[in-house]
Amino acid sequence: MAYYNQSRKKEAAPKVKALLKKYGLKGTLSVENHMTVVLTISSGDLDFISNYNETVRLPRGDHKSANYISVNPYHYTSHFSGECLNFLVEVMAVLNEGNHDNSDIQSDFFDVGFYVDIKIGKWDKPYIYTL
Repeated sequence: MAYYNQSRKKEAAPKVKALLKKYGLKGTLSVENHMTVVLTISSGDLDFISNYNETVRLPRGDHKSANYISVNPYHYTSHFSGECLNFLVEVMAVLNEGNHDNSDIQSDFFDVGFYVDIKIGKWDKPYIYTL
């Protein structure tokens, strides 16, 4: 059963804050439902929205209202590039420390230590690109 508590968050927080500082980002770390660690990035020097749109080659009109992104933890390596991808790779490694995934989708068996969510902005507070 997936489980993530505040003490795990305390262990991860300094490493995450160091990565946020390294890449010029501001964000918060939280725990949802005792099973998901959530990193919400509110602003920074990386243009995640444009990078995502360019990398997945969406036409300009398709995502004109998107001011936030919920990063897919299974496909982020193909949805981002450059410095945005470098940051996500590093932060995912930190957030997944001590995690396991023994799931078997074919037999409908899911066994993970905990879940990881990364949100770029929120639906009510869009991501602010500062450069």
